[in-house]
Parts: sequence; C-alpha cells; structure tokens
Amino acid sequence: MNKTLEFGEGLFETINWQGENEKFQLHYERLRRSAQDLFLPYPSYEEFLRVVETASGGEKNIYIKVILTYIGQDHYSATPDSYEIRVKKKPLPKPPENVKLGVSPFRRHSQNPLWCYKTTNYFFSVMVKRHALSQGRFDDIVLNEREYVTECSASNLIVLKDGKLLTPHRDSGLLVGTTLTYLSRKFPVEEKHLKVEDLLEADSLFITNSIMGVVPVEEVAGVKKRIDNSLLQSLREAL
Repeated sequence: MNKTLEFGEGLFETINWQGENEKFQLHYERLRRSAQDLFLPYPSYEEFLRVVETASGGEKNIYIKVILTYIGQDHYSATPDSYEIRVKKKPLPKPPENVKLGVSPFRRHSQNPLWCYKTTNYFFSVMVKRHALSQGRFDDIVLNEREYVTECSASNLIVLKDGKLLTPHRDSGLLVGTTLTYLSRKFPVEEKHLKVEDLLEADSLFITNSIMGVVPVEEVAGVKKRIDNSLLQSLREAL
C-alpha cells in the first residue's frame, strides 16, 4: 500500500542544486533526522547524492525536489517497509525583488510535532499561501496559539532590530530551513520569541528559503519596511 497517498506519510527536500557542498549536506541531514524521528526508512547519503546527480543531468543552478514516498502494510499505525525516491527537476524560478506579507488568519499549535519536519502532508502551507495570494500579498506570516511568530508558508524570517539579527524561536512551532541554518553559521542570528509588534518595529525584515535565497520585505501587515541593501548583499554573498 502507498502510505504517502493514504496517510500523507512522506518527506521531501527542495534544493537549489549547485553541486555537492555544505548546503546540500544540510538538506540530507534534515531528511535523515526527520526519517529517524518519524520511524521511516531513508537512503544513505551516497544514494541521495547519486539520485540528485543523475537527475541533474550534469546541470547546476537548477531546482531539484526529492520526494520520499513510502510503501507498507494496510494500516495507519504500521511502520513503512520501504521507500521510493522521486525526483523533480526544473529551472530555478526568478525570486521576487521584494515582497509584501500579511498575518495569516490560520494558526498552528507549537506542540504539533509535524511542524518541524518537511513532510508531504503540506496542505496547511498551501492554504496559507493561497489565502495570501487572494488578498494580493506574496505570503503571510503564521502565528501560533500564543501569538508568537513562526514562519511564512514556505520560508523562514530574519529580523534586523536594534542592530541584532533575530529569527523566531524553533519551539514556537516551525521548520528550521537549511538556508536559515547555513546563514546562522555565518552571522550571529539569535532565536527569540517574536510577536507581530516586533516585526512592525524592526528596522528590516527578510524571508529566506533554498529556492529564493534571501528576499527583503517591503511591507508587513500594512506597515512599510526599510530595505537594508547592505545587509541584503552580505546575506546573499554568504550563500
């Protein structure tokens, strides 16, 4: 039985393929940790790399999506017996120059364990994104049950406030992206419990993920934000 189709039991990684490097290794490590935590079988690093290299056809600077689907017994509690790897390849989309964000009407609970894994059960993020687009925004920021900021539908937040780089604390209920992880190794990014007021009072705000890189926010919840081009350039150069 296909447990991914029946129960949404699957994992994926979206990769800006530049060849084997530290950033690529972060994608595999997140996939491995997720599979182990969720009692799912997973490929070795060598298999993961081989599959991506084969799918790329020797190209670089392309979009690669690796999906692990699972096969197992016909009951939701049964641990999958095996996995299949599916790969999607396409040109990298051009990132927006800057974006407008709102605050999503949808909430997530910080204790839901699935938020910290990149699973194929992705419909919550789809709902957040579709609602934002219907309101003329690029995306929306999701809050948890305590009104703490988590992330957008498919990107993390980096906040410049009082000379410090901040990002929402992971225990607020969010997926820590590989791009955020990588940048946190290059810059002193502090995890902190943030509320919407912190974003409104921030000097600058950015969203980040593997496909877009780093994109400045020009407006959040109707408030215009200053774009710090010097910091933007430094963040992008680090990637």
